Amino acid sequence: MSLRPHLDDLFELRHRAHAIGLASRHRVGSPLSGLYASVFRGQGMDYEETREYREGDEIRNMDWRVTARTGVPHLKVFREERERSVVLCVDAGPHMHFGTRGTFKCVQAARAAALLGWAATSSQDRVGAVLHGDPATGIRYFRPGRSHASFWTMLRALTGTNERGRVEGDALLEALGRLERLASTGFLFFVIGDLNRDPAVLGLSLGRLAQRNDVVLVPVDDPADRELPDIGRAVFQAPDGTRVEVDTHGERGRRQYRGRWEARREALRTLGRRLGIPVIPISTADDVEHALADGLRRRRRVGRYAAV
Repeated sequence: MSLRPHLDDLFELRHRAHAIGLASRHRVGSPLSGLYASVFRGQGMDYEETREYREGDEIRNMDWRVTARTGVPHLKVFREERERSVVLCVDAGPHMHFGTRGTFKCVQAARAAALLGWAATSSQDRVGAVLHGDPATGIRYFRPGRSHASFWTMLRALTGTNERGRVEGDALLEALGRLERLASTGFLFFVIGDLNRDPAVLGLSLGRLAQRNDVVLVPVDDPADRELPDIGRAVFQAPDGTRVEVDTHGERGRRQYRGRWEARREALRTLGRRLGIPVIPISTADDVEHALADGLRRRRRVGRYAAV
C-alpha cells in the first residue's frame, strides 16, 4: 500500500494521460476524448453556426429564436477555443492520509490531479491549482500556465503535504472562495478530495462558480467511509480533539453508519444535478485512470445536466 504520493509516480502518469486525451481536437477514441466539446460544452467555446437539430444533439444548445422563426428545431454549434484554463482544487488535509484498500486518499487525489493536469498540458491548455487543508501551509495557489515547470512545481507540492495538524475553519469553502475570485469565465475546475460531508454548505459557492465556468466534483472515497468494519470497540477522534468510543460489532450501528454515508452521497448527486455539475467518485481501491474514464463515459451518455 502506498502511503503518500511519490513524484516519480506522478511523472509517469503523463504517459497514461497522453493516451486518454483530454481535449476533443485530438480525436482519440477514449472516453475522455471530447471533454470540452461534448461533456463540458458551452462555457469556453466560440459560437460558429446554427444548423437543424439532429437526433442525439444536446438540447441545452437549442437556438430557440431560429426554431420559433422557422418552425424547425435548430441548434447552435460551437467551436473550441485554442486554449482554456484548467484549475485543480485538491484537498491536502491530514484526513487524506487514510486508506484501508490499495492506497491512501492523498495518493489517489494526487494521481487524479496529475492525470488531468498532464492531459491538459498535452492539449496546450493552461493548468493551475489550489491546494487546501494543509495545516502547515494553508491555501497554496498556482497560477494557470502552459509551462511544464509550473506544473511540476504543483506536483512536488502534492507530495509534501503534512500528515498531522489541526486545520482551522472550513478549508474547502475557503478554497472555493479563492476560485471565485480567480475565475472570470470559461474556466474548468476539478474539485478533488474528501467530500464526505453535508453538501448543502457548498451549494452557494459551487453555484456561483458554475454560472460562468465548468465545475467537476471528484470525491475521493475509501470503502471504510461507507462500510464500518467490525473491529469491536474503537476510539475515534474528531479534528477538534473530541474523542468518542464506538462499538462496531453491532449490525444496527453499521447499518446506520452506511445509511448516513449514502444519504450524504445522494445529496451531493442531487446538488450536482441541480447545478449541472458532474460528480465522478474515485476510491482508494480503484485504478484512477479507469475510474475517471468510466465516470466521464457515463457523463457523456446521460447529458450535460445530470451528475454521474
